[in-house]
Amino acid sequence: MDRPGREWLQKRLGELQALGGYRVGRTVESLARELGIEPSEVVKLNSNENFFVPGELVTALLKEVAAETDPRLYPPREEELRLKAALGEYVGLPPECVAIGSGSDQLIELITNLFVERGEEVLSVAPTFPMYRFFAVLKGARYVEARLREDFSLDTEGLSALTTSRTRLCFLCSPNNPTGNQFGVEEVRSVVEGFPGLVVVDEAYVEFARHSVVSLVEKFENLVVLRTFSKAFGLAGLRLGYMVSNPGLARTLSERAQAPYTVDRIALRMGLRMLENLEVVKEGVERLKRERGRLTRELNAIGQVTAFDSQANFVLFQTPKGSEEVHQALLKRGILVRDFGRVLHLDGCLRATVGLPAMDDRLLAALREICGG
Repeated sequence: MDRPGREWLQKRLGELQALGGYRVGRTVESLARELGIEPSEVVKLNSNENFFVPGELVTALLKEVAAETDPRLYPPREEELRLKAALGEYVGLPPECVAIGSGSDQLIELITNLFVERGEEVLSVAPTFPMYRFFAVLKGARYVEARLREDFSLDTEGLSALTTSRTRLCFLCSPNNPTGNQFGVEEVRSVVEGFPGLVVVDEAYVEFARHSVVSLVEKFENLVVLRTFSKAFGLAGLRLGYMVSNPGLARTLSERAQAPYTVDRIALRMGLRMLENLEVVKEGVERLKRERGRLTRELNAIGQVTAFDSQANFVLFQTPKGSEEVHQALLKRGILVRDFGRVLHLDGCLRATVGLPAMDDRLLAALREICGG
């Protein structure tokens, strides 16, 4: 490669390095090695996973699927169509409105690549899921944020004021990560009605919440709703997501804009099996919601700790001490949570997955020691 070519490559690599990336945080294995304990002794509450879907059910279904799957063969289209039909029934819309991807992250990337050109704008709120920014900046777009109000509610006027002739996408995470609150249907409707581009509502946590905006897809061609199997269905390790939109957009993404065989056969079949066991999934969701209420109450009973109401499978809470100090103290006790530091006007914020009762009890006992009360 000649020198100009090498200079271009080095410049581009530097730009990509500056993007940073998504912080997955400490792993169970690395923390267990550091503390000299077994991995099973670590309490993992940092990634919003769902422990309330029975592990034995998921394992049994996975064994069945693995036994009937020949990994030498590419996934036949019929398997994707069967899953789309089941998902259409699940969300109450025709299967033609559904497109499937390798996790909702892959669909976020795909939508950004398709509808945003370099130098155009992507709009979202702050704070929110960082992958919207990541994929926008990776594409060379300008990422614009409208701060949430102090009560975490959506500032629709602020969003409208930041919209320009170059704004192509608006991402709304509802329930929002990391705040845990859900935006109202009418608020979302007003954004969709007034937005000149495509509005993407990320409903990764919607099964734990009060409502969905998925029915608005029938009324607005510029609305896309993202869903995932990683949360309520407990399949975070298989990377399976889907989007719901008008049939033309869903068909285009499925048939014209996506690489073939993006989702493997195991994930496709497991998605279908979990939908066939929907009552078990719903029961797990209800148990999680009850435990979420208990965790929130118990956190608020600790001196000067404030836990915020959540419609997701995690709880954001504020401590009287610095979040880094609390985070490190929890790590020393074998407990993984996510340190967020400052969230809007609030210092000392951390986020914890709603774990099984014994897991949450470990967290609560540790916080009483660290924060007092």
